[in-house]
Amino acid sequence: MKSTKIIYWIFTILLLLIMLPGAVMDVINSQNVVDFMHVKLGYPNYVAPFLGVAKILGCVAILIPGLPKVKEWAYAGLVFDISGALYSGIAAGFAVKDWVMLVLFLGIIIAAYVYYRKKLNMAN
Repeated sequence: MKSTKIIYWIFTILLLLIMLPGAVMDVINSQNVVDFMHVKLGYPNYVAPFLGVAKILGCVAILIPGLPKVKEWAYAGLVFDISGALYSGIAAGFAVKDWVMLVLFLGIIIAAYVYYRKKLNMAN
């Protein structure tokens, strides 16, 4: 039981360390984000701030105690975000080395969710 909670918090902290810095950069529409999203991928400039706010809200939802349905949607949204980024990188023709980290990020989100479910089931 204790090891499940420790593993859950390790993956959750990793998830937050992965998602929050990029989300803040998206919200402020930093020049690096504009160059990447608009110039390299061809997305309009308004997409990044929207995604950034959604990522921040998802991370907050994961941290707030209770609200199991909201947490389920938050995990799903983060998976959709990283999956979309992965697909965009592949479709844009980026080299494997450029998008392989996204596969790792996806694995961390999935692991955090799996241990969230284990922790939830232990409480019941």
